[in-house]
Amino acid sequence: MKIEKFLQLVLCTAGLAVTQTAAAYDAVTAERLLKPEPQNWLMYRGTYDGQGYSPLNKINVSNVKRLVPVWSYSTGQVEGHQAPPIINNGVMFVSTPRNQVLALNAKTGDLIWQYQREFGEDVVHPHPTNRGVALYGDRVYLATMDTHVVALDANTGKVVWDTKVDENKNNYYFTLAPLIAKGKVMVGTSGGEYGIRGYIAALDADTGKEVWRTHMIPGPGEPGNESWPGDTWKTGGVSVWITGHYDPALNLTYWGTGNAGPWPADAHTGDNKHATSVVALNPDTGKIMGSHQYHWNDSWDWDEVAAPLLVDIKRDGRNIKSLVHPGRDGYLWVLERKADSIDFIDGKPFVKHNVITGLEPKTGRPIYDPDKVLKIGKTVTICPSHWGGKDWPPAAYNPQTRLLYIPLQNNLCTTMAGEEKIAPYAAGKRYVGTDATKTRVFPREGADHIGEVQAWNLDTGKLVWTYNYPDMNPNWGPLLTTGGGLVFGGGSADRNFHALDAKTGKLLWQFKTNSGVTGVPSSYMVDGQQYIAVQSGWGVDAEKMTGRLNTSLKKNVKVPQGGVVWVFAVR
Repeated sequence: MKIEKFLQLVLCTAGLAVTQTAAAYDAVTAERLLKPEPQNWLMYRGTYDGQGYSPLNKINVSNVKRLVPVWSYSTGQVEGHQAPPIINNGVMFVSTPRNQVLALNAKTGDLIWQYQREFGEDVVHPHPTNRGVALYGDRVYLATMDTHVVALDANTGKVVWDTKVDENKNNYYFTLAPLIAKGKVMVGTSGGEYGIRGYIAALDADTGKEVWRTHMIPGPGEPGNESWPGDTWKTGGVSVWITGHYDPALNLTYWGTGNAGPWPADAHTGDNKHATSVVALNPDTGKIMGSHQYHWNDSWDWDEVAAPLLVDIKRDGRNIKSLVHPGRDGYLWVLERKADSIDFIDGKPFVKHNVITGLEPKTGRPIYDPDKVLKIGKTVTICPSHWGGKDWPPAAYNPQTRLLYIPLQNNLCTTMAGEEKIAPYAAGKRYVGTDATKTRVFPREGADHIGEVQAWNLDTGKLVWTYNYPDMNPNWGPLLTTGGGLVFGGGSADRNFHALDAKTGKLLWQFKTNSGVTGVPSSYMVDGQQYIAVQSGWGVDAEKMTGRLNTSLKKNVKVPQGGVVWVFAVR
């Protein structure tokens, strides 16, 4: 139903400011989430399949050179701005570090209301970012760094309910945007570097009451617990950092999971079921209905937390309901999703690799070079680096070109050392098992670039084009692809946000923002005008990689901090 137009208010309460009139707000129903209107961007990747595709085409290859900023908004925060602008019929919601939520007029950039969570001095948040909000009904849902889920009134920003999910003092914290399906608000926990036991939890969207909680590490009596010897299941990590995707036909949600800990392989012997995997859950019950492990007994910090894209592909004469995942382990995985299983179809490297020497043909289980497996007291040099071939920034798929677009780091390696002796687990203490003073990140010999965008034809399994970032820039840029034949992304230390031709990879447009762009882009339309929106704000792992590369390349690259929401249109 229609929500009444906002009244002009100036209201200051704890964590709340309302300052501007906005257009009418439409409640976000379950039906609208299943089939979002093209002019809106109602969830983390636009649609439940996670493809990061907008069908809007008024901005296209012929006019993108005329793209200019039409408004911007300074968030007042520093560190990594990674959340997508979420748009519902002219109202934009965007979250920032420190769990601030801004409601903005999507046409003008005027502030409607602001929510700022208040924290005590003892709150811990090793990854100072937030990756977005979720919409349902007339509420905005936020997962917070102190392990709460908060429902805000979409009209005013007032708190409707606030549920504590876990103990932040034990280094549990939330960074992801919630996933809402079947009336459930689903979140996963970060904190794998601190010996947590990762899980996904679902809350009732109306009341905030917890409905189910499913741990990613199987406990005693659960299938797969034997792959976690001794008590390693209690503190093995396996975080869920990134929002899952949803298949309504199968009624299954798909989530990527983190690596096991501590990192050295002999600190958590066994395959470590559900670590570095995709896991399928029933959203009604939380029951695990299937999983596929991308690599077993991980020792390189190659978490696989980005959820796979749901794409229908044509392979070997048959149509496949696939899961597609360009992994941190540097392999492009194609799987088949079924009601009670996830089956291996194909896997091939998309970056230079010296760890995985091959895959078992029926299962996709990787075969390792034993000299590259990190162990206690051992030093190894691996390619790709411990940040992997593609980290958390999401890939995108365009159903018009039938191409998958991957933001990635190529030609990058790491030397890392396992501690001589790993200290016993202590709640709230870092539990990684490596000597950070001996970690070195560097380009492989002869490399002339690091950051890339690759385009792959999923029907043929072949690479179609590659765009290389200049000046040894990394690529931490999530991607958006559109009906106008474009691919948008940033992610480089030169602060550029750019558009590529989706068919050829040719650079068509770029704009230098205030900071590095690690935000997830989105597109929307108001009054017949199409917009491209993204947050700029360098920090977290992108900033850490810049520092490591400064050391190895003997450079002094500095990226200014400070978050800004940028909105572009053709003029």
